[in-house]
Formats: sequence, structure tokens, C-alpha cells
Amino acid sequence: MSGDVSPLKPWLLHAIVIALLAALNFVLPEYHHGVLARVMVLAVFAMGYNLLFGYVGLLSLGHAMFFGAGLYGAGLTMVHLGWGVVPAFAAGLVTGSVLSLIIGFLALRTSGVAFMIVTMMFAQIFYLALFYFGSWTRGDEGLVIAQGARRLSFAGFDLDLTSPATRYFAALALFAILLVVTLAVVRSRFGRVLVAIRENEERARMLGFDVSANKLAATVLSGVICAAAGAAYAILFGYVGATFASVQYSILPLLWVLLGGAATTLGPLIGTLLMFYLIDGSGDLLKAWLPGWNLSSLGIVGVALVLLILFFPKGILGTVRERWVRWLP
Repeated sequence: MSGDVSPLKPWLLHAIVIALLAALNFVLPEYHHGVLARVMVLAVFAMGYNLLFGYVGLLSLGHAMFFGAGLYGAGLTMVHLGWGVVPAFAAGLVTGSVLSLIIGFLALRTSGVAFMIVTMMFAQIFYLALFYFGSWTRGDEGLVIAQGARRLSFAGFDLDLTSPATRYFAALALFAILLVVTLAVVRSRFGRVLVAIRENEERARMLGFDVSANKLAATVLSGVICAAAGAAYAILFGYVGATFASVQYSILPLLWVLLGGAATTLGPLIGTLLMFYLIDGSGDLLKAWLPGWNLSSLGIVGVALVLLILFFPKGILGTVRERWVRWLP
């Protein structure tokens, strides 16, 4: 960051984004209102992935297990133990933190392609375990959390999290809190050490930094953020299924981060939002442009992604930062 740029600018930008999302609650039509709530929760998942991939440079194909840990940690305790929203959310966080600590300790003994393969293998073990314990998890069929269980009593208020407005603001609160946490982390000394490790691990080690401890801390923090997204998804949308722990959900956050801009704090939101509407809207465009043709909507998505890669090689915000707005975090 250049010396003439106020350090408050990034904070102001993030405050404006959060305020804009809050205002959209009052103007969006019903369908897009629900979509944006879902996007904000999944953007938190992408933020957790971005912390490890964008700032540490570790390519993981196993983050679906951290999202799934939060999802099932919250969902199973609500369905089978009758826990309330707060203890179930806490259970999701604890499950994610313990799992990420164990996986990080084992997987970080490798690096590069080996790290990617090892994380994918652990994720597959987690995914298959969901089917092995199918009497509890119901596998692909999944579990539906009763609406009555998704109520939050707080400071004398009884909040129904199945209400669209309440669900939207709960998703926004989660997104806003973790966006601020992420911004604080990446601008801290710890965040700068992570970037140093990404750029030159050996030099960072020679400068006296404990590379292994910092990478493990980043892995655990990344896993906890992803678990928070998973727990929130279970509570706010009332469904827990093994699909969310499949390899597809390890690849999706990578795609969202690459589209929005790796190592940018707002990139995960931009990428998740863009990818969702590309997939969701391309089918309607094909029907309107080519009625009667049985074409896959993924064709439009593929063309759009190729164009984005050509003109925004570092993702949307990454390229904007490189070419025009250098102070973007």
C-alpha cells in the first residue's frame, strides 16, 4: 500500500459493502432475497478457503470436509439430541476446529501436489463415513431440521430463523463478522507472515518465522471459518446432506475464489455471487435465445469463465487491484 492511501479506506469499503447488503434486504424480490442469503453463507465458506489458498498458497481439495463438519456438527445435534441453535452452532465450530487441527497436523507434512492429494483423500474418507453411519446421517437423502428447532432466543427476543428477513440478517451478520475478522487477520503481522510464506517459504524460515506453526494456525482458522459456514447453512436452511461433503464442494470454493480474486478479502463474495447467477441464469437465457434446443447451460458458463480468465487473469478484484486500485485488500 502506498504511503498516501489512508489505512481506513479498506475498512470504509467493507462497511459500505455490508451496508449495501443490508439495504438490499428491503428492495430485492423474494427469489433473489433467498438467493443472496444463501450466497452470503457460501461466500463465508469461500473466505475460509481463500485464507489458506490465497494467502498461504496451499491448494486444498478437502475443504468440503470442514464445511461438512460444521454442517453435521450442528445438524446432528439438533436432530438427534434436540440442541438449540446456539449450542448446535458451537458444536459445528468445535467439530470443524478439531478436524482441521488433526488434518492440518497430518497433511502439512506434505506440500504442493502431495498436499492437494492428501487433503482430497481425507475428504473422501469423511464423505464415505457419512454413508457408513447412514442410520444417523441418512447419506444423500440427508436430514431435514424441523422449523420449530430453528428458533433463537436472545436478550428477550424470540427469533424465527425460518423467516426470510430474519434468515437474511442472520446470514448477513455471519458474513459481516467473518469479513471483518478476515480483513483484520490479513492486515495483521500474522497475515503478512502468511504472505511471506506463500512468496518464499525458505526465506521466511531463514528470517526466523516458525513456518510449520503458522501454516497449521492458518489451516485451523480456515477450517473454523468453513465450519461456521456449514453450521450456519444447516441452521438457516434446515437441511444436512452428504452432497455438501463431496469433492464438488471442495472444487466450488476454489472456483469462487479464482473468479473473485485470490488473496482479496471481497473476492470470495464477488466470485460466489457471479458463479451462482451464471449457472442460475444461463438456462433461462438459452431458453429465450434458442427455444426448442436442448443445450446445456454449462456451455454459457464455460464461455463466460474463459472470457473472465482472458481479461481478468487474477480474478475480478485481483486484476482491478493490479491495474487500477492498488490499495484494495
